[in-house]
Amino acid sequence: MMVDAGKSCTNMYVADTGNCGGKMVKVITYGTFDLFHEGHYKLLQRARQLGDYLIVGVTTEDYDQARGKLNVIDSLITRIENVKKTGFADEIIVEESQGQKFRDIKKYDIDIFTVGSDWVGKFDYLKEYCKVVYLDRTKNVSSTMLRTKETPIQRIGIIGTGRIANRFVQEATLVSGVNAQCVYNPNNRSAEIFADKWGIDAYSDIDEFYNVSDIIYVASPHETHYSYIKQSLEHGKHVLCEKPLCLSKGQSMELFQLAKERDLILFEGIKTAYCPGFTKLLGIACSGAIGAIRGVEACFTKLENENNRELKDTKYGGSFTELASYCMLPILKIFGRDYEDIRFESIKNNEGIDIYTKAHLRYPNGLATATCGLGVKSEGKLLISGTEGYIVVEAPWWKTRYFEVHHEDPNDVERFSERFLGDGLRYEICDLLSTINGSAANDFKLTRGDSEALAGIMEMFLKERNNSGNGYENMGT
Repeated sequence: MMVDAGKSCTNMYVADTGNCGGKMVKVITYGTFDLFHEGHYKLLQRARQLGDYLIVGVTTEDYDQARGKLNVIDSLITRIENVKKTGFADEIIVEESQGQKFRDIKKYDIDIFTVGSDWVGKFDYLKEYCKVVYLDRTKNVSSTMLRTKETPIQRIGIIGTGRIANRFVQEATLVSGVNAQCVYNPNNRSAEIFADKWGIDAYSDIDEFYNVSDIIYVASPHETHYSYIKQSLEHGKHVLCEKPLCLSKGQSMELFQLAKERDLILFEGIKTAYCPGFTKLLGIACSGAIGAIRGVEACFTKLENENNRELKDTKYGGSFTELASYCMLPILKIFGRDYEDIRFESIKNNEGIDIYTKAHLRYPNGLATATCGLGVKSEGKLLISGTEGYIVVEAPWWKTRYFEVHHEDPNDVERFSERFLGDGLRYEICDLLSTINGSAANDFKLTRGDSEALAGIMEMFLKERNNSGNGYENMGT
């Protein structure tokens, strides 16, 4: 589909372009261009400067969803009009399907394909057909260039520079309406390296960091979560914090109450809770499809590098603090928070860190087990047992792409599937953003009560672990 950009392409030739034999240099770029802002404007400006004739592809909402972009707000017509108003586009087309970029390059005899540096390497396959140029992203995007401010771009400040923080920046680029703005780490050198990698700003002064942020993403070590969340809320910022939110129930209750008093949003970042497949799974499990649920077994294990923080931190590291949030999630969502009894069994390494832990919970009408491991590998699956059948989700069930409902008749099997995009962090970002913008439709996915219960279980586990013996066995490694 082609859209008239209101410009004539007649006689737009140059005497010599150096690389293209004196002919008109045609450039093409693509984007969603939602909530049109300074970054979009500068990208189009620089794309136009690459040649003599610029074609801009504006993606449809359906195609954006298919390729993993969430939360597009402006209509296609509005987004086209905003591109047109810049005056940089000689021609505007609509991108509707996968593979169209290649077809457009051939169709329009394109010399240069260009996109933002967020996509470095993703389109290198097109170098066989034209020149590919990645343009540096614009830092510090803080608002739209539109007159209406009903849906401002939310600036995200990141605390922490570890593995999950790196994945978060990538996922945030795929949620319309947010911008990863800056990073803070008490180790300023670490913050600077992270900032250089992602093209954002690093701050050594945390108050200055808060001043340029609307949402704070806390991805620091477990024991620092409470203080960073509290400080962020006191500065008037919404907070998304990696799991576990806190290591005691009292701290969790205090923070949620503070957020409520300040009219702010506090989210715990357990990505499974927000992904579409897990929501579908819970709906089917609780619909009576397998009768009354009597058992839940959730297992998540991986073989962690022994030099990583998870197996070095003797006070807050270990398999349970790292992975139990995932395993406890389906138990709490199905059986609730009113368990009658909970007990822990663990195997520790020589440093006293649990490398394999089982939590056993008894409910009035059910039993549950959460199995976590960083140094012991097991078959990681989620099994939900009922009086008329069972549901099984194979590893990685915490990404919930596919599950089966089985009944007494082995031939009676229902199969369900759902997309899980990227690392899944985009789902929690999207839900946080919609909640900030006034929608409470996502409250059931991970409630305040759920997070407080998880913090309480973490607190009990750590108290037991710090009490030598008490059913806690040191097996060495």
